[in-house]
Amino acid sequence: MQESSIKNQFFSLAVIVAALGYFVDIYDLLLFTIVREPSLVGIHVSESEMLSVSTRIINWQMIGLLIGGIVWGIMGDKKGRLSVLFGSILLYSVANFATGYVQTVDQYAWLRFIAGIGLAGELGAGITLVSELMPKKNRGVMTSFVAGVGLFGAVFAYGIYKLTGDWRLCYKIGGLLGVVLLFLRIKVSESSIFKGMSKSEVSKGNIFMFFNNGKRFRKYLLAILIGLPTWYVIGILLNLGNRFAKELYGENKIDSGACIMYGYIGIALGDIIVGLVSQYFQSRKKALTIFYVMTFLGAVYFYSPFNNSDTSMYAVCFYLGFSTGFWAIFVTMGAEHFGTNLRATAATTIPNMVRGALPLMNLLFKDYLQGSLHYTLLTSGMITGILVMAIAVVALIFTEETFHKDLDFVEE
Repeated sequence: MQESSIKNQFFSLAVIVAALGYFVDIYDLLLFTIVREPSLVGIHVSESEMLSVSTRIINWQMIGLLIGGIVWGIMGDKKGRLSVLFGSILLYSVANFATGYVQTVDQYAWLRFIAGIGLAGELGAGITLVSELMPKKNRGVMTSFVAGVGLFGAVFAYGIYKLTGDWRLCYKIGGLLGVVLLFLRIKVSESSIFKGMSKSEVSKGNIFMFFNNGKRFRKYLLAILIGLPTWYVIGILLNLGNRFAKELYGENKIDSGACIMYGYIGIALGDIIVGLVSQYFQSRKKALTIFYVMTFLGAVYFYSPFNNSDTSMYAVCFYLGFSTGFWAIFVTMGAEHFGTNLRATAATTIPNMVRGALPLMNLLFKDYLQGSLHYTLLTSGMITGILVMAIAVVALIFTEETFHKDLDFVEE
C-alpha cells in the first residue's frame, strides 16, 4: 500500500510538472506572435517590411522546432525522457532571456531559431513520460490535462505583455520561468518502461527506423498529417487576425495578440474536453472526427459575411481554438503508435514536424497564392485551409485506433 502511494505521488508529480513545463513552453513559443508588431517596431522595422520580416522570424523559429524535434526525440529514447526535459528547458530559457536584448532582425531570427530548438523537446518528452507512467485507461485524460493546463501559457504571455507593456521584459520573464522549472524537475522519476528497455540491445532512438519499414513509415506520416489543421489555424488565421479583419469588414481595432490569447483559451479548453470525449467513446479517432467537423464549420464562419465585427472576430478565434484543441490527443496518438525504443522520437518529432510545416503553408499561402497568382488574402487563406483539411481528413481515415494499445513493446 505504501509503495502504491509513493508511485501515485510520482505519477501526480510527473503530470503536474509536465503540465507546468508545457505552460512555460507555450508562453515562450507564442510570445513572438503576441509581441510581434511592437517588438519589430522596437528594432526599427518599417510598416512596409513588417509582414515579410515577421514571416521570416516565425519561419526560423519553426525550422528550429523541426530540427530540435529530431535531436531531442533521439536523445529521449537513447538517454531517457528526463534528460530531454532538462536539456531543452535550459536551452530555451537562455535563448529567450537573450531575446530581451536583441537589436537587429538577424539577432532576433537567430535567437528564435535557437529557442525553437529548445522548445521542441518539452511536449513530446512530457507526453511520453506521462503516457508510460499512467495506466492506459487514464493516459488520454492525463495527457489532455497536461496540454490543457500548458496551453494557458499563451494567455499568461498576453496578460504579462498587457500588464507590463514591455516586450523585452516578457522575454526575460520567460527565461526565468524556465529556470524555476529546472528545480521542479529534480524530483520527477524516470519512466519504468524506459528503464526496463534501456538495458536491452534493441536499437534506440534510430530515426531511420521510421523510413526503413513501409508500415512504420505509413503510421509516422499519417500521425503527422492529422495535426496540420491546428497550425493552419494558429499560424495563419489567428496570427494574421487583424489583417483578415481588414479584408473582411474594413476598419477595425483587432489585436493579433488578443486573437492568439482567445484562440489559446479555446485550445486549452478543447484539449481538456477532447480527452473526456475520447474517454467516453473509447476512441481517439471518433474524438478527432468531431473536432475536425467543428473546425470546418468554424473556418466557414471565419470567412463568411457574418464575421463582420471585432466581437465576432474574437469569438470565432476562440471557437477555432477550441475546435483545434486536439493537440494532446494527436501527440498521445503519436506516442501510442510506436514502441518504447522509438516512442520519445515519435512523440517529439511528430508535433514539431507539424509546426515545421507552417513555413510550407506560408509558402503556399503567401508566396505562391498571393505572390505568384496574386490572389487576395481571403482567397489564399481559403484555398490553403481547404487543402490542409482535406489532407488531414484522408490521413485520419487511414490512421490506426490506439485507445486500448498496450505501450510495453519495442520496435524491431
